[in-house]
Amino acid sequence: QVQLVESGGGLVQAGGSLRLSCAASGSMFSRNTMGWYRQAPGRQRELVATISSGGRTNLAYSVKGRFTISRDNAKNTVYLQMSSLKVEDTAVYYCYFSHGFGGPDYWGQGTQVTVSS
Repeated sequence: QVQLVESGGGLVQAGGSLRLSCAASGSMFSRNTMGWYRQAPGRQRELVATISSGGRTNLAYSVKGRFTISRDNAKNTVYLQMSSLKVEDTAVYYCYFSHGFGGPDYWGQGTQVTVSS
């Protein structure tokens, strides 16, 4: 019922910035949670950031102070602004959508972020 399309990934130098977008469509309803996971080769998938429909946010300790999650409800889009990027941030980033405040119900296709030294 919900489709998520991600964009904004790419190659960036360490210390640089990148903004990911996740556009949602379908039967989203008013109360929901969206966010981002990331997964690097050979590593477990890691929850990076979440944001509720009310604007409450949570960030992983590893990205706190460098990443910002936000949403534009008029555009049905969630953003992940990544600054001061590190090589360790290299991963495939997956957007997700959850009805209410539960676990992920829908996933984006993933977008590659590569940070070079």
